[in-house]
Amino acid sequence: MSSLLRAVLVSASLLLLPAAALAAEFNDQQRKEIGEIVREYLLRNPEVMLEVSQELEKRQQADEEKKRNDAVVSNAEEIFRHKGDLVAGNPAGDVTMVEFFDYNCSWCKKGLPEVLSLIEEDKNLRLVMKEFPIFGEDSEYAARAALASEAQGKYWQFHVALLGHEGKLGKADVDAIAAAQGLDMAKLKADMDKPEIVDRIARNQKLAKELAINGTPAFIIDRKVIPGYLPKRGLASAIAEIRNEGGCTVC
Repeated sequence: MSSLLRAVLVSASLLLLPAAALAAEFNDQQRKEIGEIVREYLLRNPEVMLEVSQELEKRQQADEEKKRNDAVVSNAEEIFRHKGDLVAGNPAGDVTMVEFFDYNCSWCKKGLPEVLSLIEEDKNLRLVMKEFPIFGEDSEYAARAALASEAQGKYWQFHVALLGHEGKLGKADVDAIAAAQGLDMAKLKADMDKPEIVDRIARNQKLAKELAINGTPAFIIDRKVIPGYLPKRGLASAIAEIRNEGGCTVC
C-alpha cells in the first residue's frame, strides 16, 4: 500500500472516529506514525489545505447567514415595524428595505445617491432608517441631532444634508447644517438629550449586534441581510427577487 493511500485511509479513520475512540485505538508509536504520514501527504498535496480552508469558510458563511436569518425572523417587529422608525419612500410599500448607517461612513455617503434614486424610481418601496453611529462621539452627536429633528418635521431633509456632507462631520458641522435647514437650534439641542433619543440609538445598536452587523452601511430586505455597500442595481435585484418569490415573508 502506498504512503499516500495509507494517508487517505488514516485521515478517513480520523474523521470517522470520535476523540475518545482514537485514544483507545492507537498507541503512542502509532499516533506518531499517523502524524508523519499526514504531514507527508499534506506537504506533497498542499492544495488540500486550501480546499479545506475554502470549505470551512463556506460552512462558516452558511452558518452565519442562518443565524442572521433566524435573528431577522425573531426580531422582525423591531426591524421593520418599530413605531419610532423613520420611514422614507412609500410608507405603504409592498417591500421594506432597512438601512443601518453612520453619518461619518464614507460608504454610506457613496450610497446616498443610489438609495435616493432607488426610492425615486421604485414607488412601491418602503425605506426604514436605522441610526447606527459607530465612528465615535461626532457620529453619535449627528445621529442624536437627526433623530431630534423629527420633532420639527425636518428629519428627511436634514438626513440627506448630513449624509451628503463631504468629509468628516464634526459637531460644529452638524450644527451649521441644522441651522441651514431652518431648524430651531435651542429646541434641537434640548430634544437631542431626551431619553427616547438615546434609547432609540441603543436599541439599534442592540439590534445590530443580534444581527451580527458590525459596520455600515448594512441593508435588510425581508430575510436577507446585506452587509456593506451595494450599488443600486444590486439592491434593486434583491428587492425584485423578493417580489418574484411572492412578496415579503417578514418585512
